Amino acid sequence: MKQDIHPDYHGVVFEDMQTGERFLTKSTMSSKEKIDWTDGNSYPLIKMEVTSVSHPFYTGKKVFVDTAGRVDKFNKRYRAN
Repeated sequence: MKQDIHPDYHGVVFEDMQTGERFLTKSTMSSKEKIDWTDGNSYPLIKMEVTSVSHPFYTGKKVFVDTAGRVDKFNKRYRAN
């Protein structure tokens, strides 16, 4: 196997912005934000709008998420005159 071709795979904390739920896993993603975890280590914090904790498929609840007015921006940009 070739050396030094794989991305850095390390511990990362993901935070669901809707519920505030946080979970530690491994990823190649990184962030400038850090968080101290319960094991005493510091990990990069990745904030996500939807995770399995808040996704309607997994929760069975219908939730409307309009992130930064994306629907309105789309409608304004592509509205027929």
